[in-house]
Amino acid sequence: MDMTDARWRTATRSSNNGGDCVEVADNLPGRVLVRDSKDRDGGTLSFAPDAWRAFVASVGRAG
Repeated sequence: MDMTDARWRTATRSSNNGGDCVEVADNLPGRVLVRDSKDRDGGTLSFAPDAWRAFVASVGRAG
């Protein structure tokens, strides 16, 4: 997967003390990438934009 142009941002709900941080890149066409900011080379999840929106909406309702 080519992530050259991915613009990563830390999720707004991540803690500020350096732990439990998730980074999201949603600027690539047709996919949303998610990774652990503590282990950026440890793997990246890829979601279709509709699936990502559904996940975020579901988490928002649960919180």
